[in-house]
Amino acid sequence: MPSLSEAIHKKYDKEGDVCVKFDLPVEIYVPKISPRKSIPSLLVLNDCDIDSAGDEHELDHLCQIVEELDLAQNKLEKWAEVFGILNHMPKLKFVNLSFNNLQSAIANVNTQTIFPYLRNLVLNNTQVDWKAVRTLLRLLPCLEELHLSLNNYNCIDLDSTQYFNLKKVHFMGNPVTTWAEVCKLGLAFPELESLVLADCPLQSLDISSDRDTSLGGRTESESEPSQTFTSPHCCFTHVHFLNINNSLLTSWDDVEQLGRFPALRQLRLQGCPLFEDFTEHERRQLLIARLPNIEMLNGGMFIGYEEREDAERAFIRHYMDKPESERPERYNELVSIHGELQPLVNVDLSPKKKVRVMFTCGEMRDIRCISVYQTVHELKQKLEPFSRISVSKMRLFYMDQDLKVVVGAQEMRYPTRKLYRYNISTGDEIVIESK
Repeated sequence: MPSLSEAIHKKYDKEGDVCVKFDLPVEIYVPKISPRKSIPSLLVLNDCDIDSAGDEHELDHLCQIVEELDLAQNKLEKWAEVFGILNHMPKLKFVNLSFNNLQSAIANVNTQTIFPYLRNLVLNNTQVDWKAVRTLLRLLPCLEELHLSLNNYNCIDLDSTQYFNLKKVHFMGNPVTTWAEVCKLGLAFPELESLVLADCPLQSLDISSDRDTSLGGRTESESEPSQTFTSPHCCFTHVHFLNINNSLLTSWDDVEQLGRFPALRQLRLQGCPLFEDFTEHERRQLLIARLPNIEMLNGGMFIGYEEREDAERAFIRHYMDKPESERPERYNELVSIHGELQPLVNVDLSPKKKVRVMFTCGEMRDIRCISVYQTVHELKQKLEPFSRISVSKMRLFYMDQDLKVVVGAQEMRYPTRKLYRYNISTGDEIVIESK
């Protein structure tokens, strides 16, 4: 298997000089750019079977300008080789080591070496153990973003050291089930702003059953009383983005806990058993109404004043006929804002399924009953025998019987648009022409 230096040469080396001949008694040799000058600041060598650093002198010359290094899906297994690579990239800011098997201990490595510029470290599906993570955090004092997804962690095992520079943690797909474990991330990274926990089987945000768990993973008897978790959000005072998609949350109480995160503004919460009985629109309204602090939900647009008010009114109507014991606290808060609402009258505003329309093509006229749920293209196909004009050459013009004198004909130029989008009603006219 190749080393990193060999993989670099294989990808970037140029053959020797180029001989340029003219119709003159001289020949000009133009040297190609040397390999070391052709290596970019972003070095990507995915899936190259790299298992070692290679020649140190080569790396020193080749990698001085490298700022971003992507070595995902290689054969690196020893941390000594990883550090042998990093030591020769003094400007490195980003490293991706995902899908390398790095579960071995960090041994025979000079742990006094500090990497002051490295800001982003990706260790997804490396099976790196917590002891190695703790060592890496000490060696990377300026680390701001850490990816630890898919590493089969069922607990968080960090010591009492706090790392104030780290702002973003990706922890997707790890089998952590309790929020008390997640809180340990907040303790270790007190300035955390973004936390991704998608595909973690979290069952609840309730920590009452884990009150004896301390912030460092010890029992309360082994730590100071002030170190116990007091609330689900006590360790996440700066988190403004949270992703807990595909969790196992089943209670609206957990959703209301999210409303108490002081800095939380962006939330992704989909794919939970809690939402199985609701439509997408109902889910969004119920979430917006319960979470007054959230400004962006599930990656959608910014939640505006009108959408929030509509959601809060829908929330009141959703619970108004339920027993008082089943109404959440948020219900009374919203009633104090919007007042007691009357039930909405159930009026069917959907368009009629079929209408009778006059079709005109030159001197020919025909009245037909058509479905307004078909597309313009489907209508053209049905009009081919009548008009003797192919679909590709056919043009349709819609004329509203009440407005045709004022606005004239409107061309139906969008083939996938449903007919009801034109507000067609019985008595209107459609004119057929050829291009």
